[in-house]
Amino acid sequence: MISADAIQRRVREIAEQISRDYQSLERPLILLSVLKGSVCFATDLSRYVTVPVNFDYVAVSSYGAGTQSSGHVQLLKDLTMDVGGRDVLMVEDIIDTGLTTSFLFDHVQRHQPKSLKLCVLLNKEERRITPVPIAYKGFDIPNQFVVGYGLDFDELYRNLTAVHILEP
Repeated sequence: MISADAIQRRVREIAEQISRDYQSLERPLILLSVLKGSVCFATDLSRYVTVPVNFDYVAVSSYGAGTQSSGHVQLLKDLTMDVGGRDVLMVEDIIDTGLTTSFLFDHVQRHQPKSLKLCVLLNKEERRITPVPIAYKGFDIPNQFVVGYGLDFDELYRNLTAVHILEP
């Protein structure tokens, strides 16, 4: 669906915009990667961003071993850094219904960051149930189950360098 080269070009473009938007920070930007899917994206993004960054990670579950979200979001790993008064950029691999992202956004907001923005690689707008405030977006994609570049099916295919449609 999306080649490795196209992904890297878009990641660089997003990183340039982030670098411009956060160029006058007093403290490093916190890149908050949503495990496990966004690790590839967040890592590559951090390599191109020119402002200082700190990393933190959160983990949630809403899929299990299937291809449809259960609709129930469970926090598996919470923040380890104090994000209060800090600029936080939440990095997501994909947003479809928006339920998981909305849950995480609200959760991080309760920690009172100075700012909280959302960066997503893949956006499935047609699946949206809950609106989410996307500040930086890689690609809009149709409603198909995709794997690669961190996205998985039952913990497989995360290591693919491109994004592929999962065939039944």
